[in-house]
Amino acid sequence: MTHTEDEVAGLLLAAGGGRRLGGRPKALLLHRGRPLVEHAAGVLRAAGCARVHVVLGAAADAVRDRAELAGCVLVDNPAWAQGMGSSLRAGLESLAGTGARAALVFLVDQPGIGPEAVARVRAAYRDETSLASATYGGTRGHPVLFGAAHWAGVAATATGDRGARAYLHARASAITLVECGDVAEPYDIDTADDLGRLE
Repeated sequence: MTHTEDEVAGLLLAAGGGRRLGGRPKALLLHRGRPLVEHAAGVLRAAGCARVHVVLGAAADAVRDRAELAGCVLVDNPAWAQGMGSSLRAGLESLAGTGARAALVFLVDQPGIGPEAVARVRAAYRDETSLASATYGGTRGHPVLFGAAHWAGVAATATGDRGARAYLHARASAITLVECGDVAEPYDIDTADDLGRLE
């Protein structure tokens, strides 16, 4: 295992309740015959993350029952209904003391982003002050890499569904931008119309 595999942990945010999908938790939507959460955790592993923490919220028990997440650390976020920010905080807290020096944050509802794009962002890790983001045609998206030096600041500003947006906006000049538009599509599975993008 190279040092970066050990130091960069995958952090999968998979707690959403799928409000615009009629309350169908995104983690359990099927993609290629398996729950999306299982697919996304596999992408992080294939991209080189030896440690993967998965933040669960809506239907957490059902996700545990139905998804094959062996080897992942499952983190419960009882405050998941407050939005993505609460899941980001719960996930970063779960990484404290693990030896991880950076978190590679990935969203469960972006199946168009595969291991190649995620590995590119992971490769931007230098040390615990690193900040990196995938871009698609120059527009910032996920995954995003936060060195451990940023975790407290991200947690302090992560509210509602904004996640780390405000923190990143304030530090735009420090972010290493990693273009991934040639290997991935950053669409979200948010509405019933988007379900057609699942395979």
